[in-house]
Amino acid sequence: MFERISLLTASAILMTSSPFCEANSAPSARGLLVVANQMEHTVLVVDPDSRRELAKVVVGVNGHEVVVSKDGRFAYVPIYGNSGVGRSGTDGSTIDVIDLQDHKLAATIDLGKGLRPHRAEFGPDGLLYVTAELANAVDVIDPSTRKVLAEIPTGQAQSHMLVLSPDGRRAYTANVGAGSVSVLDLAKRSLITTIPVAKTVQRISMSPDGRRVFTHDQDAPRIAIIDTATNKITDWIELPSPAYASEPTPDGRWLLALSMVANRLFVVDLQTFKVARSLEVPRRSSEILIRPDGEIAYVSGTGPGKIAVLDLRSWEMQRPIDLTPGVDGLAWAAAMHEK
Repeated sequence: MFERISLLTASAILMTSSPFCEANSAPSARGLLVVANQMEHTVLVVDPDSRRELAKVVVGVNGHEVVVSKDGRFAYVPIYGNSGVGRSGTDGSTIDVIDLQDHKLAATIDLGKGLRPHRAEFGPDGLLYVTAELANAVDVIDPSTRKVLAEIPTGQAQSHMLVLSPDGRRAYTANVGAGSVSVLDLAKRSLITTIPVAKTVQRISMSPDGRRVFTHDQDAPRIAIIDTATNKITDWIELPSPAYASEPTPDGRWLLALSMVANRLFVVDLQTFKVARSLEVPRRSSEILIRPDGEIAYVSGTGPGKIAVLDLRSWEMQRPIDLTPGVDGLAWAAAMHEK
């Protein structure tokens, strides 16, 4: 039987609601935020230092997620369709490619059929891996030719989100309605196993060392911890309310867990698996991006169109970035001198 981590008493959880600190107290960003806005069907290029929108590029209906190429030149936006997971609506069949230097649509990759592509990740091999929800699969794309090379079966419905192991050997998908995680062998392009988790799950993250995968029970306030060596659930993290998304800090010490229900960001100590802090975030926040230097976390708030800014050195919220309602997927593009 899995050991259940009991929730700390309310008095033991530090509930932080202090006023925003001045933006200039945060370290320089040295890069750009790339934001998918699913309500207005655009990609926004944002300077996080000045908190200004530098460009807005129209994409298809609807792009929920975005990933940026390693050289920072192109952003890839899977066009999911005009519905939510498991709901009726259009079935997206393309991925829009945005030129981040010229701020324009550079190309559209045709996947050949309605797949509801959602989450995209680049592997160490330079290939692009994209969840293909209606095919119960992950598509493999060559970004140089912009062609589909293969389709890896997940064996489960609604494979919505995706993480890749640091060595690029494995992929893990969160299968929403199936309530499971699929483990894929990327070299053999085959399914290794599926891991039952809960009735319904949402989103997925991985520790920087690749040893743990985290996914979020949508019917109970808990996060499953999966050991990637055994592909088994080894523990649960108990939370004050259900988590929608999570992201570990680059040092592997903390897990940021986002509750859309409570509009809170829980900071979990990964040494004790207990909540250490709780911070207010914008309504209907959906995604967490931690800057490559590990000093700042950005949290997208789809409802009010704000990006919350958290200084991970002081655990203080900075002044948010005000954009437009519908902001969702987040990616980071290195500054030109870093490419």
